[in-house]
Amino acid sequence: MPPADPSPDLDESINVTQAHDRVVREAAAAAREKRIADNGREPTALWLIVVCGIVAMIAGAVLGDAGRFFAYATTFRPDYVRAVPEGADATGPEPRAALAAFAARGSRIYSAQCQGCHGSDGRGGSGYPTLSGSEWVIGDTQTLAMIIINGMEGPISTGETYGVMPGQATSMSPQDLAGVMTYVRNSFGNETGDVTTIEMAANAFEISDNRDSPGAPVNAEEIRAAHAAMLPGDPLDPEILVDPISLEPVEDHESAGAGS
Repeated sequence: MPPADPSPDLDESINVTQAHDRVVREAAAAAREKRIADNGREPTALWLIVVCGIVAMIAGAVLGDAGRFFAYATTFRPDYVRAVPEGADATGPEPRAALAAFAARGSRIYSAQCQGCHGSDGRGGSGYPTLSGSEWVIGDTQTLAMIIINGMEGPISTGETYGVMPGQATSMSPQDLAGVMTYVRNSFGNETGDVTTIEMAANAFEISDNRDSPGAPVNAEEIRAAHAAMLPGDPLDPEILVDPISLEPVEDHESAGAGS
């Protein structure tokens, strides 16, 4: 007996290729119409886009003067002073003796910018010189200022040589420099008892700008030739009261708040 014909029993009138294509198209259309989106990945509804557009247009109309609405000149009131809450102290921060106030600011600057190398006790360590009893710390203030502002290279006052110290000028204001100089000259066993004033610190920046190579680290030769001097500026009584924020002298407790 001959083997059975494996071909399917198809109606000779059916075009198999066309039928297959039609089934594929219909299946694709059904998939598009009945697609189930994953949670959180559904397409944004058209109505939501339209509503957002309308809201944006209305907001633009309401804030048509947006430039004026957000203008600092029209929202800031000259000479405005914030009202003091009922029962609060309206006098501002308590004045402090100049030496203590300047040193307090300097302590914060030292912790942020100097402590990593010179240590919390100012005694340095491996590869870093001590600030305790250093001739260039407790001696001429112009020397110390030039080192802080510009950095230092080569032998120090003891003749020892360390790595190049980077300058700190870009991250310090005159108030910061005055504070940190007052702090290191009166800490770590140092007791000069004086205050490096803001005026003196500002003069230090000017002196630094007028160096032959401003911004370059100073060295012992330049220090001894050009900066072995005290910074110009009127001295400040270490005991005079100053505003702890502005570091400006105050006449009495009531005027302290005016400088804050």
